[in-house]
Amino acid sequence: MDSILLENLISPITLAFLMGIVATLIRSDLEIPEPVIRIFAIFLLFSIGLQGGRELQTVELSNVMGAVAVTAAIVLLIPLMAFLVARHVIKLSIVDAAGVAALYGSVSSVTSVVARAYAEAAGFPMEGYVTGLVALMELGILAALFYGRVALSQSAAAGGAAQKTALGAILMETLRGRGLLLLGGVLIIGGLSGEANFSKIEPFFVDLFRGVLVLFLLEMGMTAGRQLTGFARVGGRILAFGVVMPLVNGFVVSGLATFAGLPMGSAFVLGVVAASASYIDAPAAVRATFPEANPSVYLTASLGITFPFMLILGVPMVWQMTAFWQGL
Repeated sequence: MDSILLENLISPITLAFLMGIVATLIRSDLEIPEPVIRIFAIFLLFSIGLQGGRELQTVELSNVMGAVAVTAAIVLLIPLMAFLVARHVIKLSIVDAAGVAALYGSVSSVTSVVARAYAEAAGFPMEGYVTGLVALMELGILAALFYGRVALSQSAAAGGAAQKTALGAILMETLRGRGLLLLGGVLIIGGLSGEANFSKIEPFFVDLFRGVLVLFLLEMGMTAGRQLTGFARVGGRILAFGVVMPLVNGFVVSGLATFAGLPMGSAFVLGVVAASASYIDAPAAVRATFPEANPSVYLTASLGITFPFMLILGVPMVWQMTAFWQGL
């Protein structure tokens, strides 16, 4: 495990992320314009979706039913567990617990990209259909917000009709979200394009993938560094939650994926994605549903704690967990 940790720490992806944190801490004037970052994000999602759709052409539906069942369990159970722990162990309010559950019930696209690159570098590339499963896991946002609504209903904090309307709006907002739309739509494009058409764009979307990822992680490091100041406000219990919760999720899901028949690379990526937490799409849904929820709690947990932990230590640790389940 030591060699894997060292290899991950000295990779350009991790070092660029750490450089971004350092740049923020020393108050450097280094910055990447927001429009450029959005282009990077779209490029990365497009690349993942195209390659996933390309590989989906050869997948038999009967061979992935176990993986779909695992994904359904992830969508329902991880947000519930996160909500219950945040509410009853950390003692957060209902709305703050729902906000935390929404971020941890959703996925980090950046972390999934890093996991995919890590698996490929180790010689165990994930199968193409996993990209579709990652897109479906975004629905964990809905599950988390639903649990929050139920809890508020039980405490007589909201009316039934208003809750139904809000949930319908949340559903449409999630379906229109850029993460789900890009991954889902581009999967279809990649699946329909065919090998001849894909080869024409492969140099751009495949060969440049890792270089763009390094630049994107530089900016993500600067963004995460700005959240580090929130540690004092959220307390030690949130810090422990942001580290322990991902490891529990990664261990359980990589095991379930292995028992469902997924090979090493696919089970690993699914485990890492389950261990990740959203900080882009989910916060928007939380703000729309529970505007009184405290962003310094759920954003610091996700972006300030879990995101850097996963990139530096969590990804190789989930790799070891998956290797344990796979008997490697």
